[in-house]
Amino acid sequence: MLGLWLLGCWAVLGAAFAGQEGELSGAQESEFSDQDPARLTLSCTCGIPGCGIPAIPPKLSGLPRVIGGEDAVPGSWPWMVSLRIPGDIHSCAGVLISEEWVLTAAHCMLEPVEKVVVGLFNLNDNGKNVQVLTIAQVFVHPNASVIPVHDDIALLKLATPARFTDTVSAVCLVCDEADFPPGTLCVITGWGHRQHNTENSPTLQQAVLPLVSTPDCQKYWGANITDDMICAGGNGTGPCMNDSGGPLVCEKGGVWTQVGIVSWGSRECDASIPAVFTRITAHLPWVKQTLEEN
Repeated sequence: MLGLWLLGCWAVLGAAFAGQEGELSGAQESEFSDQDPARLTLSCTCGIPGCGIPAIPPKLSGLPRVIGGEDAVPGSWPWMVSLRIPGDIHSCAGVLISEEWVLTAAHCMLEPVEKVVVGLFNLNDNGKNVQVLTIAQVFVHPNASVIPVHDDIALLKLATPARFTDTVSAVCLVCDEADFPPGTLCVITGWGHRQHNTENSPTLQQAVLPLVSTPDCQKYWGANITDDMICAGGNGTGPCMNDSGGPLVCEKGGVWTQVGIVSWGSRECDASIPAVFTRITAHLPWVKQTLEEN
């Protein structure tokens, strides 16, 4: 049996579906140091000017084992956000899509998020790059549901805008998935558990994983996979508890674009099974409407 993890809540999905393990392919090591803004035209992205281009380039390796992750270069994922519940406890991740807005998973709102922290590498860091911001409004997708999972997306409007720096900036959102077909190697980042039944990672982790087609993902999860979801992983890397709400990002032409939001997966954080993400393109109309009206 496979279980469903959503934040800290558990639910049974039903019978598991057999399938083949995903495999990492392509270069085993790459450095995305070509950050030429002129190459933005190579892919279709939605976002503020200059989005998706870190001032500090990430360094990645094709990893066999975030689960199976490695420490990120501090500041290289400048859109990462830590959501904090009472007690200053990290409960979920999110991403900056502008100075005023954070994108995350709807199920992360099951607990009262008091504030967000940006510019962070170590969860316990209170250094000069860190900004602690309060939330003015929370917008959960009107059709969001935990059981069964669907429309797992929420927006947080900040009371005070984030100050963009070399370690704080926005990600782009995908508007054409043709840019990133199944098999594309993408990246997840987070401070969640490194293994099942462990604690949060104090430092930001990153892991490389391939996008998985809907039919292949349904071999594991059956009809639980719907059109508003996208799958990735099954290659020995994947998200785990408290990575929820974080980004699945893909790079093209030096620009990082978010294609998914960490939503749910194997109860045991089994990295041989694809994880499931909220599909960005399925929810762009709602995101745009929410931003325009608020």
